Amino acid sequence: MQAFRFRPRLLRDLRSYRRSDLSADLLAGLVVGIVALPLAIAFAIAASPGGDVQHTIGPGVGILTAIVAGIVISALGGSRVQIGGPTGAFIVIIYGVVEHFALSGLLVATMMAGLFLVLLGMFRLGSVIKFIPYPIVVGFTSGIALTIFTTQVKDFLGLHIEGAVPADFVDKWVCYVRHLTTVSWDALAVALSTVGIIVGTQRISKRLPGSLVAIVVTTAVVALTNGQGWTQIPTIGDRFGAITASLPPVTAWQLDWHGLFTAPDGSFTFSTLSRLLPTALVIAVLGAIESLLSATVADGVTGDRHDSNQELVGQGIANIVAPLFGGIPATGAIARTMTNINNGARTCVAGLVHAAVLLVIFLVAMPLAAYIPMACLAGVLVVVSYNMSQWRTFAALLHHPKSDVTVLLITFVLTVVFDLTVAIEVGLVMACLLFMRRMAETTHLSVLTGELDPNDDPELDLELHEESLTIPEGVEVYEINGPFFFGIANSFEQMTAEMQDHPAIRVIRMRKVPFIDSTGVHNLETLCRMSRRDGTRIILSGVRPEVREVLSRTGFPELIGEGNICSHISIALRRAEQIVEAHRGATE
Repeated sequence: MQAFRFRPRLLRDLRSYRRSDLSADLLAGLVVGIVALPLAIAFAIAASPGGDVQHTIGPGVGILTAIVAGIVISALGGSRVQIGGPTGAFIVIIYGVVEHFALSGLLVATMMAGLFLVLLGMFRLGSVIKFIPYPIVVGFTSGIALTIFTTQVKDFLGLHIEGAVPADFVDKWVCYVRHLTTVSWDALAVALSTVGIIVGTQRISKRLPGSLVAIVVTTAVVALTNGQGWTQIPTIGDRFGAITASLPPVTAWQLDWHGLFTAPDGSFTFSTLSRLLPTALVIAVLGAIESLLSATVADGVTGDRHDSNQELVGQGIANIVAPLFGGIPATGAIARTMTNINNGARTCVAGLVHAAVLLVIFLVAMPLAAYIPMACLAGVLVVVSYNMSQWRTFAALLHHPKSDVTVLLITFVLTVVFDLTVAIEVGLVMACLLFMRRMAETTHLSVLTGELDPNDDPELDLELHEESLTIPEGVEVYEINGPFFFGIANSFEQMTAEMQDHPAIRVIRMRKVPFIDSTGVHNLETLCRMSRRDGTRIILSGVRPEVREVLSRTGFPELIGEGNICSHISIALRRAEQIVEAHRGATE
């Protein structure tokens, strides 16, 4: 494996940068910055449980995250057109972390996740992340979409609910049903108008920032109607107070880092970090999946090729730096990345321009965010959840093999009913178990009798093809077809236990064994000892170089004899015939 080399895509882009590239990147960055604004605000507010300062994520946090992460991901990532920032996928997990560990816990978990992402990239595991089974990705993505939709029902309908809305999925819906009589028709009209404007603008032109148009229109209307006393539609200002262009009250700089590693008795402890570890791992896995998926989709459109490992390192650094400014987890965003591409972005500079646009808005126009109706943000997030749901893909997967459907449904239900941490952990374990089962089912153990067809073995030399491959008397040939690993250990043991005959030689043909693990080696060792006890010798044939290397490292050749590990079946049968003849000569 080659060592990781830190090579941000931006440096390569700047070497051949032209004036025409700058004009294209400026336009794309301006548009995507405007598109990112309402999403950053909506995601931050949706992820906030509310209450005291330690449990409240203000709208400014979303914009700050988009600015900081946007700069770092564009500057240090491995994709030419990737746009980073807060995304809807993190809403559910952020909400849970803040609810249980407050903002300080979220900041620490985000930085830990960033460190994990950096390590994934440095150890060149970017391609491995892409191997996570598709049903798991669809299952938790659809589950997140349903959860986001569920969290927005209160503001979408304008329900008047005293106290906090229950955290549990089922309890939420029970609460909503009980308060249906408190629906605010004014708020519902704003929410439906928001959805209509977004859908309408997208049909007119994909380049129009539908979310921003909806926010501007509904905010202007609600500011007028609320100001005249005609309506009382809740706004961001009603929930969060005055909005200013300043750092949030809780940042990583202000954390009691000493306290994180100190137990009540004053001793050193990792207790807090260990409790945050599962959450940090989920944030890292989720961020890696979404960012690499976004980069892959972008490659398909642009014809470019991203560096997965560099992208993970860039994403990791972004998630380490963002909490220093009070930011939340960030990753590559597919919708914003596609907006960037569709508006002509050519290099990473467009991502930097997008962050600069957000910074200007944050410094100049942040107080205006207080007038945005909560029902409008709920409408934006309902559209986001619909686009995220992948319901057509979900429905199509229901017709796939039962094992895939099982993983899909379990991941989906666990995401909705419990949380994303449990869903990903259980989903990955189930996928691994089902994968091992499939691998075991593809591995076959068979007994070969009579004559062997030399033409089915392309590795044989021409002169060997001309030889007779008749199995000599006193020789049995068994073939293993597929990976020889712990998943087939039971089948192999059953087969060896059923070997009633005691031939002079058993040839184990392994030409179709791509790899072998320690359990497979142990099975072979057991077979050799059992056969030796019965007076039978073992010869291996068709052993691939990679399999032979594993056998050599374990000392297996000393047990069986170096000369009894053959590269071809013809050589193995010739060796077996020599041993049989020598045995006969010795007994005569």
